Amino acid sequence: MTLEEKARWVRSQVLETAARTKKGEHIGGIFSCTDILVALYYGNILKVDPKNPKWDGRDRFVLGKGHASLALYHILADIGFFEPSRIQSYGKNGSSLGVQLNLNTPGVEYNTGSLGHAIGVACGMALSAEIDGNNYRSFALVGDGECEEGSIWESIMFAGKKQVKNLVGIIDRNRLSVTEKIEDKLEEKIRASGWECKTVDGHSFKELLKALSEKPDHPLMIIADTIKGKGVSFMENNLKWHSSALKREDLESAKKELWI
Repeated sequence: MTLEEKARWVRSQVLETAARTKKGEHIGGIFSCTDILVALYYGNILKVDPKNPKWDGRDRFVLGKGHASLALYHILADIGFFEPSRIQSYGKNGSSLGVQLNLNTPGVEYNTGSLGHAIGVACGMALSAEIDGNNYRSFALVGDGECEEGSIWESIMFAGKKQVKNLVGIIDRNRLSVTEKIEDKLEEKIRASGWECKTVDGHSFKELLKALSEKPDHPLMIIADTIKGKGVSFMENNLKWHSSALKREDLESAKKELWI
């Protein structure tokens, strides 16, 4: 299966689970970063071992936009971190598989909920590796709306000042927040903070893999220009799908575009 096919599969699984659970699942924001997640986990970027989730030498991945958890759950189950049948418990009382991530789930490095902390957490992980003489990499994926949190910029400035190695930030720039469009000057501010900064098409695996494979001697930020709701035409750039619940008729329409 190609990366493009795998990304369609992930999106299809997200839609099936969302329709089954009848929850508002932030599908727009999930789909904007699906290709980024697929590149990380299926593109030989992240060094992880599903049979040993706490392996000391693993790369660390911190997902700031925890509302994209449903795509990550399907990926983690698919590559063997836990049984795919566990997805059936998603959203139920007592399940560790909720709309936000928690550390009780194999493969998850960080409890999500409050936005703005992922880059700081990943920075701490990367700095720890550097101090301990380890060579694992730490990745943090955040949304562009999340970049309005001041803690994001405190972390960016700290990492730039310390020139923390093996730290990779990824910004899912779909330019749509909950109710409004986002305009920014991210590249200017990030470079001014001492980071290397690359802007790529967040739906091009060629561009994503090339950028994610780089290992500069200073922190690297990848700004991935994406489309909210990518992959399903009636969801693309549509603010409705920030958190709307999926109806059965929506699923049937989306199937015609996504099913492998």
